[in-house]
Amino acid sequence: MNVKHVNAICRATEFIFVNHFGVDVKLLKPRVEQTAVPSNQVSVILGINGQLNGQIICSIDEQTAKNIVGVMMGGMTIDLLDDMGWSAIQEFGNWVAGTTATELSKEDVIIDVTPPIINEGSSNFRTNKLFITVPLETRIGLIDVHISVKEEAA
Repeated sequence: MNVKHVNAICRATEFIFVNHFGVDVKLLKPRVEQTAVPSNQVSVILGINGQLNGQIICSIDEQTAKNIVGVMMGGMTIDLLDDMGWSAIQEFGNWVAGTTATELSKEDVIIDVTPPIINEGSSNFRTNKLFITVPLETRIGLIDVHISVKEEAA
């Protein structure tokens, strides 16, 4: 994996928290996930196609998901993730996808991103692909950004 691509994806996610949610982001120490990627309680899964192929998985706990939805709903307190809440989490995935495409285009990399898929419930994603996990700490919760992207052969 190219560090420029990983950094662009991290910048995109950080941009959303800073500019859409108004919270500071602290990048924590990245780690490598080789056989299983933990989903936490809520995950947003994005497929990447084009000059890069792979996945981005944003994993959060349920309280962080409620906090994200609350901020997206104008500061409401969210006690339960209902259909509207799940739709907001999916929209958060769309924001990550669009901003990632923009950040990668600044590196002269053009991608398409699949519509987000939401995974509810703790589990592990089993894979033979290498993932870099970058934890992002914010006052509304921790988000693990799992990244596995590979350049397409020219």
